[in-house]
Amino acid sequence: MKNIDEILRYFPNNIYQIFLNIFTENNQIINEIQEIRIRANRPILLKLRETDILLQYNISQTEILQILERLCENSIYAYKNQICEGFITIKGGHRVGLTGSCVIENGKITNIKYISSLNFRIAREVFNCSTKVLNEIIDIENKTIYNTIIASPPGKGKTTILRDIIRILSNGINEINFNGKICGVVDERGEIAAMYKGVPQNDIGIRTDIVENIDKNRGIHILIRTMSPEIIACDEIGSYEDIEAIQYALYSGVKGIFTMHAKNIDDVKNNRYVYNLIENGGIQKVVFL
Repeated sequence: MKNIDEILRYFPNNIYQIFLNIFTENNQIINEIQEIRIRANRPILLKLRETDILLQYNISQTEILQILERLCENSIYAYKNQICEGFITIKGGHRVGLTGSCVIENGKITNIKYISSLNFRIAREVFNCSTKVLNEIIDIENKTIYNTIIASPPGKGKTTILRDIIRILSNGINEINFNGKICGVVDERGEIAAMYKGVPQNDIGIRTDIVENIDKNRGIHILIRTMSPEIIACDEIGSYEDIEAIQYALYSGVKGIFTMHAKNIDDVKNNRYVYNLIENGGIQKVVFL
């Protein structure tokens, strides 16, 4: 119930009570719920692993604004940068996506007003879920890892597995005499470490440094210049700028582990930037979930 309580406290009391009644009647929902989606003047939707539940309560725009104010601790201005990125990370590592009317200045989003939708994505750590993948990417002979891409379609657990890999590589594996590595994480969307006021809400290991809310290109350069990582990790690579930064890291002697959206090798080949990195030998392994 702890994960849910961290989220429900942002809702007005009447909506909180509706949630509480549902979870009390069917405790299994707590274990299966993945998202809470609210849209102005529409029913609240609970997204479970295999199905959806529609609550017979149409939430108002005023209530959405109340929730947003609570998310921002009554200082929406202080969270303006996160809002412009389309999400807010809250305590517990949960991420709240938002949509509304975007204000554009000089080609950049400077604000999102008239918020119409909120999506609470419930964060759950799954410890040791990466065991099979780790067996593929650890280079035991050289006490390091192979430069690896973990690929799957959206929603199949790439980020969860990447987070667990970082934690284990950072802490070390005594059973195989694998010493912990200094890991640098570029957490562009705040989903890996889920920083809240400078503190990682997810366990990503004792030797891990994080730079968040920054594009992968700049983040990789910052980490290499300032933190001397042995391993760099990023989520959802794909652009030319991403690959350029990754090449810089690999040519600097840093190992890398990354994720991307792809269901098979053909999807990987369709991204010429990523596939060039593979053909050039920069990436040594591609693991499909």
